Amino acid sequence: MKRILTGDRPTGPLHLGHYVGSLENRVKFQDDYDSYILIADVQALTDNFDNPEKVRLNTLQVLLDNISVGLDPQKVTFHLQSAIPQIAELTIFYANLVSIARLERNPTVKDEIAQKADKFKGSLTLGFLMYPVSQAADITIVKGEIVPVGEDQVPHIEQAREIVRKFNSIYGNVFPEPEVLLSENRRLVGTDGNAKMSKSIGNCIYLSDTVESVNEKVKNMYTDPNRIRATDPGRVEGNPVFIYHDIFNPNKPEVEGLKSRYLKGAVGDVEVKQKLAIAINTFLEPIRERRSKFEDPQKLMEILDAGTKKAQKIAQETMKEVKDAMGIYLVK
Repeated sequence: MKRILTGDRPTGPLHLGHYVGSLENRVKFQDDYDSYILIADVQALTDNFDNPEKVRLNTLQVLLDNISVGLDPQKVTFHLQSAIPQIAELTIFYANLVSIARLERNPTVKDEIAQKADKFKGSLTLGFLMYPVSQAADITIVKGEIVPVGEDQVPHIEQAREIVRKFNSIYGNVFPEPEVLLSENRRLVGTDGNAKMSKSIGNCIYLSDTVESVNEKVKNMYTDPNRIRATDPGRVEGNPVFIYHDIFNPNKPEVEGLKSRYLKGAVGDVEVKQKLAIAINTFLEPIRERRSKFEDPQKLMEILDAGTKKAQKIAQETMKEVKDAMGIYLVK
């Protein structure tokens, strides 16, 4: 079985964007691949260094979100980044293989720096800039071969591939080059019409949201700003409400009917949104039910502890191989 490595930063609960971007594939392939899922608490500190409590409190929340969508702890290895020091060690070695200029050209890093301009206030931290290097270590410390990610993370994986190629060319063929596995939907726009659903922007519908919360968020969703009255012809293409309908409403005849009526000005936003809220809540219902079965913190800690111990063993073996290849493993 090929090995999958993917993960999440515990900076808040996971949302529908995470589901279509990565979680859906994690569930789909858990029977066919040796799956490792990292709770990346160290990377979460790169832009939450002044609030470690936020990271700690969200660690089990993110684990629960993963399990609630259908991931089986008996099939998937959940592990905690801060408990595997070999990741940090490998990051340092990798840091010698990539230039600052290359990191600054990473389009995802550029976008995230722009989004967090107020946070850094013109003083970007080294930890944040090195995020892709750390991610390369996350993947390769367990010899990850396939990485299911959203479209915005593709530049990070390409950077990891570059690092692996350079390491292997210098020290020998130690690591496989990780391959990207993109979801069918790839990226979900935010409820505000922003190009990306993001925890930091607050334009999300979370996997843990209640029925009432979903109803309220859908009610306030961005639609066609040029449509003043329900009788005005509306725009369907690029309209967030219909993007969500296409993904989460399995009743395709209903969706096509709403689109046709919307284009003609024969249906109001209220009805379109009400039907969307029903569809999303129906989608989330089994997730809520599964969540209720795993909400015990002690049970979650046991799952995370068992997976982390398994990953620690692999990480130790990988670092021995790395140091042997580099010729620096002098003290046994």
